[in-house]
Amino acid sequence: MGDYGSAIVARRRPRPRIPEPGLGLALVLAASACEEVPRSFSVGPAGAEPLFSDRFERSKLGPSWRTTGPGARLEHGRLVLEGLENHPVWLTVPLPDDVHVRFDARAATDSCDVKFELAGDGKSYATSPNYVASGYVVIFGGWECTKNMISRRNEHGRDVVTSTAPLPVPGRTYRMDVWRTGDTIRWEVDGREVLVYEDPNPLRGPGHRHFAFNNWQARTEFDNLVIEPL
Repeated sequence: MGDYGSAIVARRRPRPRIPEPGLGLALVLAASACEEVPRSFSVGPAGAEPLFSDRFERSKLGPSWRTTGPGARLEHGRLVLEGLENHPVWLTVPLPDDVHVRFDARAATDSCDVKFELAGDGKSYATSPNYVASGYVVIFGGWECTKNMISRRNEHGRDVVTSTAPLPVPGRTYRMDVWRTGDTIRWEVDGREVLVYEDPNPLRGPGHRHFAFNNWQARTEFDNLVIEPL
């Protein structure tokens, strides 16, 4: 049956990039062998554990995740998204401003369109065809597998950076890494830098604490999520 993802919330100093010895970490969501999730707490040294991790080895998403529409399910130990039409699956655990997110991703169709969001509000979703996000939208192989993008809120707006390589191969699993530090987001796929976005007015603080997996129509799959504070 598996767990619902595990989370550790860290106390952060004003400059969170450099972990300090003795920084307390409190375990909020622990692994469970049943569908009801018990809570347990532990304290360890700074950097000893990720802030959150999830292998999706269970039958239901559980309380660590908030769905905003139909189209998300767990299959064979993966989060599968299809036909969400920009109704994200939000992680309920709030994140620090400076953070490293990594996970495995796979496009299951020729349309590719692997999508996720960073620094969002944890609740927003599309209310019209022109979706304006609450944070940054990252797309791997969007527009029928022709380009990659990091956008600030509106993927159809002007505050974007794009590239045309590398592009995903349908059916292949890729390792995604994205770092948010200060005013910069850096994104790598399988250790190769894809895009860097520098925001002169970065989305930080309250209202920009959450991560989400998102989707338009094409089937995409995600696994082995790990989130680390910086």
